[in-house]
Amino acid sequence: MTETVLLVGGGGREHAVARALADDTELYACASNRNPGIARLAADTAEVTETDADAVVDYAERVGADLAVIGPEAALAAGVADALDAAGVYAFGPHAEQARVETDKQFQREFMRRESIPGCPAFETFDDADDAADYVAETDHDVAVKPAGLTGGKGVRVTGDQVTTSEAVDYVRSADYDEWVIEERLVGEEFTVQAFVADGEVRATPAVQDHKRAYEGDEGPNTGGMGSYSAAERALPFTTDADYERAVEILEAVVDAMPAYEGVLYGQFMLTAEGPKVVEFNARFGDPEATNTLPVMETPLIDVLTAARDGESLPELSFEPAATVCKYAVPEGYPTDPDGGTRVEVDESSAGEALLFYASVDERDDGIYTTTSRALAVVGTGAEIAEAERVASDALAAAGEGLRYRSDVGTAELVQQRIDHVAELRGE
Repeated sequence: MTETVLLVGGGGREHAVARALADDTELYACASNRNPGIARLAADTAEVTETDADAVVDYAERVGADLAVIGPEAALAAGVADALDAAGVYAFGPHAEQARVETDKQFQREFMRRESIPGCPAFETFDDADDAADYVAETDHDVAVKPAGLTGGKGVRVTGDQVTTSEAVDYVRSADYDEWVIEERLVGEEFTVQAFVADGEVRATPAVQDHKRAYEGDEGPNTGGMGSYSAAERALPFTTDADYERAVEILEAVVDAMPAYEGVLYGQFMLTAEGPKVVEFNARFGDPEATNTLPVMETPLIDVLTAARDGESLPELSFEPAATVCKYAVPEGYPTDPDGGTRVEVDESSAGEALLFYASVDERDDGIYTTTSRALAVVGTGAEIAEAERVASDALAAAGEGLRYRSDVGTAELVQQRIDHVAELRGE
């Protein structure tokens, strides 16, 4: 029997999920925007605000969904998984309480401390912005300054790296947040590992390195992610197999301490001289990381979802032995002053060998329009990262006018810089 699946969300991450499900399911989708890639794969789509739990449930019941996959973190925070489960529609995504491991950074760090989760940096939490600012001003070491709530990957400031101490103090005092986490600055190379979780089981996917900074050479402010790459193996060129396994063990420790958790658990790690430490956890697929891992996953995604729903053991995951490189095209001015609402021409045929994933765009009667977030991603695959990067670079003509991208993501030069940096940290 073909499963009827509802996909909640309309970004690049959700387009990747839709592609992984479309051939094996009757797929429906709902989001506040019309993603043209998802629309072509789904039997039907609806314009529904992802955080409106009642509206999502109503649509799920109308299409007769057997299960649902929730993409955006804001929907999880709004209790959409809770509402779907209460209505009898299995939701692959944690309930709002478990999703706090992402949506509330104070909860996340205090949970790690209380449960002795490995890799937790030293931190302090504050419920008053002035108190947090005073702490930053008085500390004698570099810190990461984080609003406690969701900020779309753009809220963190790191002294001694992105900003000076005085700039960080001004940021805390002027930003519209009361609750803050101030923690030690972690020095190293970041990488992420995503895992499927159900009934206490953890099935990890290959490691990915995301590129948060807006401009070439890791310059500029943080973004939602300008691109990412994975290797043909589960580890990355600058990590060892032991580093990867340690990251998976940290995810397993979270699940052991939170047995009710179901969905995707994503760990963002800093590979330091002492090994992996936790930058943060996310309670859903990464974006862009989902565009790296799902296209090379040979295990059908629907098999993972139905096993989770039916209380069966999750299948062991297999992946094509291929490297991937994702490069995101974004509106001019992104992320600080993005030029949204612009009509863009996307020549999909120019993507060539690459996969094209639409993200935060809106398809209208007269064409495709940008929002103020990332517009589309191209993903190249190959036997090696260099080959995948070439495929992705060749495809970027599909981005059209009015969009820009980081051309250095996945290049041999940038990957070698990561390798050299870790070797220096480890005294090799």
